[in-house]
Amino acid sequence: MENEHIILGIDPGTTIMGFGLIKVVNKKMSFLQLNELQLGKYEDHYLKLKLIFERTIELIDTYNPDEIAIEAPFFGKNVQSMLKLGRAQGVAMAAGLSREVPITEYSPKKIKMAITGNGNATKEQVAKMLQGMLKLKQLPKNLDSTDGLAAAVCHFYNMGKPNTTQKSYTGWAAFVKQNDKRIKK
Repeated sequence: MENEHIILGIDPGTTIMGFGLIKVVNKKMSFLQLNELQLGKYEDHYLKLKLIFERTIELIDTYNPDEIAIEAPFFGKNVQSMLKLGRAQGVAMAAGLSREVPITEYSPKKIKMAITGNGNATKEQVAKMLQGMLKLKQLPKNLDSTDGLAAAVCHFYNMGKPNTTQKSYTGWAAFVKQNDKRIKK
């Protein structure tokens, strides 16, 4: 009997949210889909968050992923950008949690390392490696979708390995339990 597993990878963003899906059958990975949600034309940050939530729900309902791999926000100098990125990530996570899809976060370095063997690889290097691995005919103009796909592939390579640096949540109860210091008492 075939063991089939679908992984949704998400690169959260408030200008462009990239996503990619892979199917794993008997430990062999194949490409399903990659695309992006263009949000740059919207001024209202809350509308962007709503659209991220709705698109993530739509992807979950369409492809029924068994797991979600999401790129964790990186620490930059611009606090406002970090806050917006964290909100985008949180909304995508909330969509997954609302459908009870397990979520695993990976740092950008860990994703790049899994795909290229170099944690400091460029977006272009990651995209080219994915193109060869998954036999993609052409790469998209924006590489946010390949970043989402990279998160899914990274998760594939890390399946079954001990959970050391990434965080996983299987539902709201698990999220709350692992983040109890955030709750005001």
